[in-house]
Amino acid sequence: MTQDVFETRSAALFDLPCACQNLRRVTRIVTRIYDQELKKAGVEITQFGLLTALSATGQANQKRLSAGFAMDSTTLTRTLAVLRKRGWVQVKTGKDRRERLFSLTPAGKRQMVEAQPHWERAERRLRKGLGDAAWKRMQESVFRMTEAAAEA
Repeated sequence: MTQDVFETRSAALFDLPCACQNLRRVTRIVTRIYDQELKKAGVEITQFGLLTALSATGQANQKRLSAGFAMDSTTLTRTLAVLRKRGWVQVKTGKDRRERLFSLTPAGKRQMVEAQPHWERAERRLRKGLGDAAWKRMQESVFRMTEAAAEA
């Protein structure tokens, strides 16, 4: 991106003194980038994130998924219902009959494989704009902010 294009785009942004509004704005833009790429594989970034978490954990209950994503229960329930309807996630009863354990189905694993290159393309688009050093600093800053906000 040329400096003129960057300055024009930057000039369109309001100066927001509020951390919350600045973070919400950047997450809307970043979400749009990931969703643009992932829609080619028929999945959204929230869905892909849950598939990724289930792939990494093998199985997880709703409480663990909600805590891991800092996602409210209603949104998580709705997203898991979509993943189950698509046949990507299955649910079984845990040790306690009230506990529900979610895991990927074979179709969910195939969906992840199909979506992975699109997710990687979104990552490359963002990383290209930031550069490797700024990318690393961004990841560290976001992690620290998440921890601090969770404690606040």
